[in-house]
Amino acid sequence: MTTEHENGQGRVLLSLAHAEKSYGAVHALQDVAFEARAGEIVALVGDNGAGKSTLIKAIAGVSPADSAQITFEGSPVTVATPQDAAKLGIATVYQDLALCDNLDVVANLFLGREQLLMGPGRTARLLDKIDMAKQARALLAGLGARIPNVLARVEDLSGGQRQAVAIARAILGEPKVVLLDEPTAALGVAQTAQVLQLLRRLKARGLGVVVISHNLADVFAVADRICVLRLGRNAGEFSTSEATHEQVVSAITGLTSSSDLGTGRELHGITTGGDLA
Repeated sequence: MTTEHENGQGRVLLSLAHAEKSYGAVHALQDVAFEARAGEIVALVGDNGAGKSTLIKAIAGVSPADSAQITFEGSPVTVATPQDAAKLGIATVYQDLALCDNLDVVANLFLGREQLLMGPGRTARLLDKIDMAKQARALLAGLGARIPNVLARVEDLSGGQRQAVAIARAILGEPKVVLLDEPTAALGVAQTAQVLQLLRRLKARGLGVVVISHNLADVFAVADRICVLRLGRNAGEFSTSEATHEQVVSAITGLTSSSDLGTGRELHGITTGGDLA
């Protein structure tokens, strides 16, 4: 029987320890520790201002930590720029997706890494549109993304399809860790289900998947592990299969009793159940 160690599942890809980040007098991260493992989805949750986006930006090199011990695949590394993160194999899908609405799916996937026609006697730099379209179809099909026409403009796609394009673009460079900031925000039920399935496919590929989410229904549906931040500090870590919604919300809010937690669906911006947003 194949073990997790043998097939790489559960292997620590990215590890941060003692991460610190301040903006003036505001301590956004204080002694934060975090791990991303191969073939695992870890959800990063917390109230607004808990430090989730700050941590993701530090990992992605967009806004580096003031200090941190970072290892990638067991080796100490420095992540000072997005280029550093990309070279290591860390890709990020931000909440705004950063897509070009006026370009088609293929152009968005290959933006900045366009493929050129090669051959004897060719002097003009012409795009190999046929091969790029072929690769785009294969990549999207492998993710189970429902985009019938890769030549359609992104502005004409649904929210779930746009998210699929952003995710596909992120993995085109064959990263080992993918960071996603609120991938199901503002999506309907059907589109949310499609995006969660995309995340499962990334996990099946052996990637380390890190997801920021305020929606605990989504988190419990897709994550293997939950890391809670509160006021810039680690506030708890849970195995999804063993944790309850109340335990996670308690860690998020710092409240411990059922009466303190209240009865509403939304606690400090955290969606705890009911219809998916």
